[in-house]
Amino acid sequence: MAHTHTATAGRLPPQKHQGLIGWVHARLFYSPLSTVLTLLTLWLLALAIPALIEYLFIRPDFSATTPQQCQATGGYCWAFVREKHRLILFGIYPYDEQWRPLLASVILVAAIVCSCIRWFWKPFLGVLWLAALVAVGVLMWGGVFGLSYVENAKWGGLPVTLILSTFGIAFAFPFGLLLALGRRSDMPGVKAVCIVYIELIRGVPLISLLFMSSVMLPLFLPEGFSIDKLLRAQIAIILFAAAYIAETVRGGLQAMPKGQYEGAESLGLSYWQKMRKIILPQALKIVIPPLVGIFISLFKDTSLVVIIGLFDLTQAAKVAVSDALWRGFSTEAYLFIAVIYFVFCFSISRYSLSLERQLDQANQR
Repeated sequence: MAHTHTATAGRLPPQKHQGLIGWVHARLFYSPLSTVLTLLTLWLLALAIPALIEYLFIRPDFSATTPQQCQATGGYCWAFVREKHRLILFGIYPYDEQWRPLLASVILVAAIVCSCIRWFWKPFLGVLWLAALVAVGVLMWGGVFGLSYVENAKWGGLPVTLILSTFGIAFAFPFGLLLALGRRSDMPGVKAVCIVYIELIRGVPLISLLFMSSVMLPLFLPEGFSIDKLLRAQIAIILFAAAYIAETVRGGLQAMPKGQYEGAESLGLSYWQKMRKIILPQALKIVIPPLVGIFISLFKDTSLVVIIGLFDLTQAAKVAVSDALWRGFSTEAYLFIAVIYFVFCFSISRYSLSLERQLDQANQR
């Protein structure tokens, strides 16, 4: 029996998925619940944005130079920012030398940005980081090349926040990887030590670790040997972040299909070759979102060092509003540092999304 086949004309996608109207329908109004949430969000934005614009840009007197002039307008006091921004950004670092922490911050941020660009993912990136860290150390401490020496007790503001978070992530990440591998190890001793460490550190808040590093750690050091406060805080942050990174990476390792392990073993790869070339790249790809969440939390949690007297952004803002002349302008100070935290955290988040898309191109349509 003969069959005849007739060509079927290709169907066009539904009209609601084409153009701007289709995008709006698909993303914002595709269900009754999404419609309600979209309308509620638009209503909140309609209330918040005009009020914020009025507070920041319409009501303020940009020519004001005194607290009394700012209080008369009732808007954001930009005079406070002009007067105190250097104290907030650089703490009690010598005023005439504040170009040094500014340049050090720029170098550190530039090194981070280069590390986020795939073209720089080559062996010379390590040399670049080494040069950047040496430059940051020379600029912050001084004592060479005609720069006056500045002890790290006088460091403060943004450079301290960047240093604590950058070194915290840089050292906590490999330490966390080792802890994750140790927790999944077949060696009972190694596995037990890693489990005890991870559960112990994750069971206490960062504040307690900072207190212990500041108060109790010197008691265990030999007489005459001391570690400065900044380094003690850095160690506490590294130990704390490593435990959370270890659990996140362990989740990625457990999500790997058993066939990946068996395939790597069938190739005759050693344990470290299997992990480095086959397992870890795939596991880390899976856990990029929670890892980035840890990094963002770590960047913000550096503000907790204020409790042990370090001059980070939060402490610098607190000192700025303690000035008797500018007392009562805490909103201006904390809004200023909130914008700084938001810019860095939002940038990290957007880079995470971009990296996920680059690494997941095989599954995109």
